[in-house]
Amino acid sequence: MTKDINYNWTVSISYLTSHTSYLIPQTSHLNMITPMNTILNRNSILTKYTLIGILILSMQTAYAQKEDPWIHFSPPAGQSNGKYIVLVGGDEAYRSEESLPMLAKILAERHGFHTTVLFAINPETQFIDPDYHQNIPGLQFLAKADLMIIATRFRELPDDQMQHIHKYFVAGKPVIGLRTATHAFYYSRNPNNQYAKYGFKSKEIGWEGGFGKHILGENWVNHHGASGKEGTRGLINGLEVADANPILNGISDIWTTTEVYGIKSLPSNSKVLLWGQGTEGVSPTGAGVWKRSIMPVAWTRDYLSESGKSGRVFTTTMGAAIDFVNEDLRRLVVNAAYWTVGLEKNIPAKSNVDFVGRYEPTMFGLGGYKKGKKPADYK
Repeated sequence: MTKDINYNWTVSISYLTSHTSYLIPQTSHLNMITPMNTILNRNSILTKYTLIGILILSMQTAYAQKEDPWIHFSPPAGQSNGKYIVLVGGDEAYRSEESLPMLAKILAERHGFHTTVLFAINPETQFIDPDYHQNIPGLQFLAKADLMIIATRFRELPDDQMQHIHKYFVAGKPVIGLRTATHAFYYSRNPNNQYAKYGFKSKEIGWEGGFGKHILGENWVNHHGASGKEGTRGLINGLEVADANPILNGISDIWTTTEVYGIKSLPSNSKVLLWGQGTEGVSPTGAGVWKRSIMPVAWTRDYLSESGKSGRVFTTTMGAAIDFVNEDLRRLVVNAAYWTVGLEKNIPAKSNVDFVGRYEPTMFGLGGYKKGKKPADYK
């Protein structure tokens, strides 16, 4: 719809421009051979077209300013699996604004999911701004979502937005957490807020460690490896392979640019799918850092909601935008999407995770995100 409207504006403006240009050579000779009233009439015509052109340009600008601060993707006709996923981004370091649209396209185009991607938006500029922690428009879509994929870091959202996340988890719906989702929220400004229990520093009884610990299974601990100097080699848990865990279908080779995160403990109902071994240097051929222990980097579990309902959880502490250049990491998340919504029997032996369009992720690091981008730029 947006493309059609913008196309019509462009055609209208082009039409006016061409007709205005046409009038100039046709009437330029009138300066010497026609009376003053004819010249004035010519100028009136030119002014009329110019004003109309300015009006349409103004309307186009106003429309552009009202573009939705989120993006939707639909599966090809006749290929919907009936499930709807909302992907929630907003982190300063690992470029979820780049990775989530890419995943959303694959999930829609290749696997039949309807998807919506949400972003951290600066309300003054309307640009994507991961450094702005207090605004992620569109969280109301969670009310109809079958799955939430979250990749936020240290968010402190207003109540009218956070209530949608809270209601989602009270309902016991499933979630996939990527990388910094273990410390997705941080209530530093309002430590007594009703939703401060979601913050990673929460000490509320029953919510110690916040969203990360209570829902995903672990909070932020530390950088177990050297950031920017070591990568992560995913070591597949052979016990889960022997148990034919469908999330591991087609998974054989995972290496990521980001380092291993530390883990203190996981709940007793957790199943570790992958262990992370640090690698020397940021290269897939780097030797393992054998003197350092391995850590869980991907696991599943169920959480129990406040309403008494349980929800499926898949978490990986891998997941920077550049990490998803690795095909099997994309496959792992796609397989997990099937599993979390109860479609594990539909997981292919080797899921198609080919990119839809170009994918050129930015290297991770604070402050390095692409400035001046709007959600539509990632369509």
